[in-house]
Amino acid sequence: MATQTAILQLVFDRRKRASSTKEGSIELRITYYKKQRFVTTGIRVLPKQWKNGRIINRMDAFELQHSLDLFVANARKVINEQTEAGTFDINNIVEVVNGKQRQRAAENVPESKPLIDFFRERAAIRKYGRADDTQERYDRFIRWFEKWGGMRTFADLTELNILKMDEELERKGMERCSMWFNYHRFLNSFIIDAMDEGLMQRNPYKRIHIDKDKKSKGLDKYLTQDEFDRLMALDLPTDYLRRARDLFLFQTYTCLSYVDMASFDAAKIRNVKGSPMYCGRRGKTKQEFTFMLLKPALQVLDKYGGQLPMMSNQVYNKFIKMLAVMAGINKPVSSHWARHTGATMLLNKGVGLEIVAKVLGHSSTKMTREVYAKLLDETVAVEMSKMI
Repeated sequence: MATQTAILQLVFDRRKRASSTKEGSIELRITYYKKQRFVTTGIRVLPKQWKNGRIINRMDAFELQHSLDLFVANARKVINEQTEAGTFDINNIVEVVNGKQRQRAAENVPESKPLIDFFRERAAIRKYGRADDTQERYDRFIRWFEKWGGMRTFADLTELNILKMDEELERKGMERCSMWFNYHRFLNSFIIDAMDEGLMQRNPYKRIHIDKDKKSKGLDKYLTQDEFDRLMALDLPTDYLRRARDLFLFQTYTCLSYVDMASFDAAKIRNVKGSPMYCGRRGKTKQEFTFMLLKPALQVLDKYGGQLPMMSNQVYNKFIKMLAVMAGINKPVSSHWARHTGATMLLNKGVGLEIVAKVLGHSSTKMTREVYAKLLDETVAVEMSKMI
């Protein structure tokens, strides 16, 4: 009786976690006598970048596909060797294939290769097709990580060194949520890539707790109505400060992020039942947003002939902090505060959660509710107290 041959097939996003903006994992499925096992290839792509078992629509498609083909060929070689020796066992094939792949990866990567070089290679792949601000965040992390110099080799990727990195970030006075989303999250993603390629055995983040403080990233970053009014009432001495305030005003009444404000095009304004409406897609998430241009925002546009007086985000934030000091506002105000301030004003005026989510370009009201949960609770308390 002839021995059945194991069937190998690449499978994309088996757990159905990918989306238009979230990459899915490519795995190798090994089938033998109706039993199946899955081996991760370490390669992730977007749904639009996978068709008929091949990687497409990427600048590095050829290189990634070559890696996939090599991965399958190596797995087939391992299975053939076991089959010929009469030791093939579907139940432990995943461990055997992974062990061989790690051995080959280790043989191909010089021990002296700097950790930062691996990060740059992975960042180039992860940044492809992403929004400009996301790409800049990858670059910013790598610049900081290299300058810090606390970890230089794969052997340095330990729990203790990650805690030292956390302490260094805390000394900079950063908020917990910013430390996670702009630094730890990127390091963790690179570690996962290294594990997928067989360069590391385990993820040190699994054994330590880094406080993400996700709840703090929303409500606390807004100006009260009184603070906003004081900032708007300032008698400013320079044209640069006046332009920065006008941009902050426009941002507040449109709830646009800096990136989306920078790409604002007045030619796209449409008249809908007598109201000036603007539609677009967020540069960060590609999610659609819609809002009506209120009178204060229209006045800013008219003042500058329909062309916003844009400046770099760094300069803009510098001027905003100066404005806050001049207005007696003791808060670390930045450009993104305008977006939160505008959303807070809308909610306080009784605008429905679904409408605010549409203005912000959130994919669902769940995201809006999470960011403004405390504010919404306070609004409920105030409204229901009217019944007393």
